[in-house]
Amino acid sequence: MRWSDWRRHFELNRQRPLPEGLERAEEVPEAWRSALVASLATFQLGEAGEGRIAHEIDRAKVPGIDADYRAALKLFVAEEGRHARILGLMVRGLGGKLLARNWTERLFVFGRRLLGLRLKMLVLLAAEVVGGSFYGLLASRLPEGGLRGGLEQICEDEQHHLDFHGEFFARQGWGAPMRAVWQVAWWSIALAAMTVVLVDHRRTLRTMGIPLTDAARAFLGLVSEAASHLPVFERELRVRGGLS
Repeated sequence: MRWSDWRRHFELNRQRPLPEGLERAEEVPEAWRSALVASLATFQLGEAGEGRIAHEIDRAKVPGIDADYRAALKLFVAEEGRHARILGLMVRGLGGKLLARNWTERLFVFGRRLLGLRLKMLVLLAAEVVGGSFYGLLASRLPEGGLRGGLEQICEDEQHHLDFHGEFFARQGWGAPMRAVWQVAWWSIALAAMTVVLVDHRRTLRTMGIPLTDAARAFLGLVSEAASHLPVFERELRVRGGLS
């Protein structure tokens, strides 16, 4: 897709109303609510804090981007803010409170501040992938209703975000040596993000009957899928698949 197409995609998404029934706590078994609130509040904080990267892109000279990309990225950030509103309504509906700070959010922010722009984008992508997988796991256990529908909509958006960020990396024009470096970077960052989520949210997974092994398998599946979207891995994947 062209950057202008992505811009239109996010503009259309911005017109959607919020899903209905996000505050219906009665849909959730009472024994799950405390743990679920804690996890949703943590992810709400992360979804609300992605605006810095758009400001950096405005000042940066990066191959393959233009005014439409910069506009699309700002709209992507706004969509993340929409996700934060959805999660916030869920948290309040379940009787919880939103967080001002959290150790995992501080860890991701600290890591991004130490990195160059492209590595920051890779960290952002890892957070999207692991977060989308976690939302999907929660949705699979929740009964039909507003909370499940809201999480499923976020999951669908996150899949498009994966494609959008994949386009960014596709236009960087890296050769084989640089692709190898970024392959190592991707798996290192993604596995670290996966570990953080498994540790921080193990109570929620256990309470909702999701074995850690199943969660790890789901995370790894989406991390591998993300790899197939990134040109960093394109050559290796084609060789493995007998397509070269």
